[in-house]
Amino acid sequence: MGRKVSRFLAIVCFCHCDPSRSFFYKGKQFPVCARCTGILFGYLVGILAAVTTHLAYRGWIPLAVLPMALDGGLQALWGKESTNLRRLFTGVLGGVGVVYLLVNLHFSSIALGFTILNWIQEIIG
Repeated sequence: MGRKVSRFLAIVCFCHCDPSRSFFYKGKQFPVCARCTGILFGYLVGILAAVTTHLAYRGWIPLAVLPMALDGGLQALWGKESTNLRRLFTGVLGGVGVVYLLVNLHFSSIALGFTILNWIQEIIG
């Protein structure tokens, strides 16, 4: 992957790109760390799942983001070192959860907009 693309991903993801927390392929470091790799992959999986399954919010979205938050929090606050596979897995779950949160916010705002328009239409008559 080109240096410009790698730099772009690191900036967009706010990634630290720490070599000890990154995957390597054929001796070359991934452009982002293991958790950011998982999050980006989770975004892709979440978009594909949202488009193909039409799953509505069922209260599981916070549960999908929780493992990533706990893993990152334990690591940052208490020095509990995580593994790259755990970072990847929790990142994928978090990415999927964020996509579903955004999809649900989007459709909720559209529904609210129609409700407000109907309300204004009733007032105006």
